[in-house]
Amino acid sequence: MNIPRPLAIALWPLSLVYGSAAKLRAWLYKQGWLKQKRLNRPVISVGNITVGGTGKTPMVIWLAEKLLAEGKHVAILSRGYRGANGTSDEIELMKQRLQGRVQFGVGSDRYAEAQRLDAARVDIYLLDDGFQHLQLARDVDIVLVDSTRPLQQEFVLPAGRLREPTSALTRAAAIVFTRTNQSQFTSARVPGFPKFSAYCAGTKLLGFQRHDSDRRQESLRHSLTGAHFAFCGIGNPDAFFADLQRWGVQLAGRRTFRDHHRYSQPEIAELQHVAKSAGAIALVTTEKDAQNLNHAVISDLSIEVAVASIEIANESEFLRDLRSKLPATVRAFA
Repeated sequence: MNIPRPLAIALWPLSLVYGSAAKLRAWLYKQGWLKQKRLNRPVISVGNITVGGTGKTPMVIWLAEKLLAEGKHVAILSRGYRGANGTSDEIELMKQRLQGRVQFGVGSDRYAEAQRLDAARVDIYLLDDGFQHLQLARDVDIVLVDSTRPLQQEFVLPAGRLREPTSALTRAAAIVFTRTNQSQFTSARVPGFPKFSAYCAGTKLLGFQRHDSDRRQESLRHSLTGAHFAFCGIGNPDAFFADLQRWGVQLAGRRTFRDHHRYSQPEIAELQHVAKSAGAIALVTTEKDAQNLNHAVISDLSIEVAVASIEIANESEFLRDLRSKLPATVRAFA
């Protein structure tokens, strides 16, 4: 979301109204005028204060894996953005990676979704994209900030990318700056808010798999040979293209689509035509985009899927910090 500066300035008065409303809403919850609903198990929220991708889904998967490794029963609560019938591309990606080891509650009312789950089999809830979902009480708020897109001089919606003014970060228990291996980010502090627990994270390549393969059976390949044509419909496409180059993938071209875009056969046919014209031997995309590709899609060129995860610097310190903020009865990350 890159709004031309003249347009952003013209929309700035609306941003003042939007930002004031967001501040008032948060204040009403803080004062108790608007009541939060609390679940009978601890809740860790993962969210951000901007529109566009910051790595929330990889972070939720990473946390779920850590909790599962400790023997915890995990449930993930998500709105299922731009999805239908209780699922979305991000939900399907999490289900694929977590292989039935967690419960999912998907819907706009996360509290109601949690009530539908088997509470006896839940030790802890992960609230996906939950920073603004103040209706549900949480024990820990983790906020992700894309280090390649600094918040300084950024406007609130609709003039900019901010969902709330940056002062909302005071609600966070920890901030994770993502994609630091793509930026010149050196400080683990947010200007003006020195009390934050702040951590750096990067994107780690796990490997590549063909879209039309049985991904449970096919082992990951650690590199791709030859020229590839990259495409994606995610919140920060430039970050994906930069990652591919960092991972040594030769790019013959690239194309972007709207976030959560569902691909049609004609679109794949055109991508294939453009890729061949550019000299590419295959297409390459993200795991999230793979969920929006019909498995029956026909392509002469193979479609490679980049499988990646988040990697947090000072991981042990981050987990100790997170554990200290959770109720002692959970004993997560022991």
